[in-house]
Amino acid sequence: MTLSHRMFRVSMAVLAVSGLLSCSTSRGEEPAKKKKIVMVAGRPSHGPGEHEFNAGTQLLAKCLNEFPGVTTSVHLNGWPKEAHAFDDADCIFLFMDGGGGHPVVQDNRLAEIDGLMKKGVGLVCAHYAVEVPKDRGGPQLTDWIGGYYETNFSTNPHWSAELKELPKHPITSGVKPFTIVDEWYFNIRFPENSKIIPIVSATPPDDKRGTKDAKEHPGRKEVLAWALERPDGGRGFGFTGGHFHKNWANEDFRKLVLNAIVWSAKMDVPADGVPSKVSDEELKLNLDPKGAKKKP
Repeated sequence: MTLSHRMFRVSMAVLAVSGLLSCSTSRGEEPAKKKKIVMVAGRPSHGPGEHEFNAGTQLLAKCLNEFPGVTTSVHLNGWPKEAHAFDDADCIFLFMDGGGGHPVVQDNRLAEIDGLMKKGVGLVCAHYAVEVPKDRGGPQLTDWIGGYYETNFSTNPHWSAELKELPKHPITSGVKPFTIVDEWYFNIRFPENSKIIPIVSATPPDDKRGTKDAKEHPGRKEVLAWALERPDGGRGFGFTGGHFHKNWANEDFRKLVLNAIVWSAKMDVPADGVPSKVSDEELKLNLDPKGAKKKP
């Protein structure tokens, strides 16, 4: 073999290796598929600054969209009209009026969401969205997030919850103890041998125990937010706060929910929690046109 032939073969080998390295580097730089959070806000409800589902959902979406690896799909003013709104969802966030008018218990939606839950999709229900009728939605929400607000059993007073101790859990990452006034629901209906993980607990004043069953437990610390790891591999989170829109300005209050959404989508929560900043101007955006609040 001549020197020129040997040099040619060496050159070709170098080019081949370079090509492989280039392809490998190119593949390595391909961005991972983002987690899709489908966020559903309910229709206008209550007075100004209360149950601001549309504004609150968009505010949280803004924060999530700034977190690497997340993309949001936001649906305002009630249940999505698009037939494929929940396609490819990794987590669903519901912030809306509940009870007998809860959008999830209408039509065939319980079956639709149940099918997604069985595929391991996460679910986060905030405030009134944790309340469903006992016989239609109660069993499902118990399976999906671990429990629910039951009319005439649970209670929903306005009170100042002192969140003094937080358990070690990804959802509490970076969250400091805080005290805040909200319409914190409690005496939630959890099943016997419940598998829920209490995330936020506080002791309400006994004069706030508004139902017969709640009155039977004076001085008891109550679960206000909880997490569930389901047998199907999915994750659920119930959060009873969120009545007052201004509370989203509290970094720890907000971070708790952002962490829960990220965790429910099966993502790693940073050690310091999901970072976010909300300005006074951003807090005022997208409020429902409810008019002035009536004087008592």
